[in-house]
Amino acid sequence: MNAGEKPRVIAIDGPAASGKSTVALSLSRRLGFRLMDSGSMYRAVALLAVEKEVQLDDENTLFELARSVRADFRLELPPGASPRVFLGDRDVTEAIRSPGVGEAVSPVSVVGGVRKEMVSLQRESVSEDGVVAEGRDIGTVVFSDAPLKVYLDAALEERIDRRYKELTDKGMNITRSSVEKETEMRDTIDSSREHSPLSIAPDAVLIDTTDMSVVEVVEEISKIWNSRQRDR
Repeated sequence: MNAGEKPRVIAIDGPAASGKSTVALSLSRRLGFRLMDSGSMYRAVALLAVEKEVQLDDENTLFELARSVRADFRLELPPGASPRVFLGDRDVTEAIRSPGVGEAVSPVSVVGGVRKEMVSLQRESVSEDGVVAEGRDIGTVVFSDAPLKVYLDAALEERIDRRYKELTDKGMNITRSSVEKETEMRDTIDSSREHSPLSIAPDAVLIDTTDMSVVEVVEEISKIWNSRQRDR
């Protein structure tokens, strides 16, 4: 990438269960871009914190865990299969999606040292082939100069239903009320945290996915991206 040239990044932000991960995966495959899943990075830190029984207000220890995740994190995208997340040689794909990690990830992600390490890890993912990056502060902080920023949202009830279906489809024994509690808690923490709160970038394209399919959302973002590339 030449000096002064904007990174080929499509930044996708939005609250929990707004469709970011599914849309980003489909979009990256459609455009041939790399995928950057920031949520998996924070979940990896939360997983280590849960496993090591670290207090979620122990900022120094959480920072050290984040440093280890930055060194060891790897996301693989096998053809025709779901993304796999690794810490070194350990496949943590399923472990980072557990309810316990889901409850810990927002408190962990508000820690300034954790965010610093994860933002550095995210910026290291930039590729000349292009990157579809998704999270909660991608367009506002991590890639504030991205040529295309998208904010996905959906009605709260729809987001709860999606998250509940995702977890039950994976065989997890969980109630809808617990998913509702987790989703509302994450919304509150993510939007009110001191470091990089969830917000809509002034130049972001807002897409309400409540009544849209993944295919429709991917099609809309692809059209916007291709149009902007032609106009460069």
